[in-house]
Amino acid sequence: MKRWLAVLPLVVLLGLAVLFGVWALNRDPAYKPDALVGQPVPETVLPMLTGAVAGPGQVDLKTAGVGRPMLINLFASWCGPCRIEHPALMALKDQGIAIVGIAYKDEPAATRAFLDELGDPFAMVLVDAEGRAGLELGIAGVPETYAVDPYGRIVAKHTGPLTDPADIRRLTEALATPATRPR
Repeated sequence: MKRWLAVLPLVVLLGLAVLFGVWALNRDPAYKPDALVGQPVPETVLPMLTGAVAGPGQVDLKTAGVGRPMLINLFASWCGPCRIEHPALMALKDQGIAIVGIAYKDEPAATRAFLDELGDPFAMVLVDAEGRAGLELGIAGVPETYAVDPYGRIVAKHTGPLTDPADIRRLTEALATPATRPR
C-alpha cells in the first residue's frame, strides 16, 4: 500500500502531461485575439440599461451604431482596470465619439452606481448579464474595446484598459478611416 502512495504523484503528473498534450494538439495555432477585426459585429440582442434595471428595450449589437462609426467597450463595475480607463472614455465622449457600453457579467444596479459615480461616457449601455456578447466577441476579459465602422464591421480592437494615448489614437484613427460597403 505504501508503494502505491509513493507512485501516486508520478501518476498524477503523467496524467496532467497527457491532458496538456491533448490540449496542445487540439489548439488552433491560427487563433489570434484580433481574429474578429475585419469581420461584422456578431448579431447579439441585449437589453438596454434603463435606470438601474435591464430592459424593457433591447438592441441588436450589430445595429447599435445606427450607421455611424462607434466604439464598443466591454466593462464591469467590479473591474479595477475599467475604473482606470474611465477618464479616457469620458474624454472620447467629449470629442464626440459614440461609445456603446456593454456591462459584462454585472448587476444592472451595480452598473448604474458605477456610472453615477464616475460619469456616463456611453451613448447607450447594454446589459450582458450572462456574458453572451463577450462570448460572441471572444473577449479575454474586461475591459476590451472594439472600433466599428458605419457598416457594422470591426476595424480595430484593444484588449485591456485604454490608457496609452497611442492605443486610443489607433482606435480613433480606425474609426476615421473611410469605410467601404461590405459585399
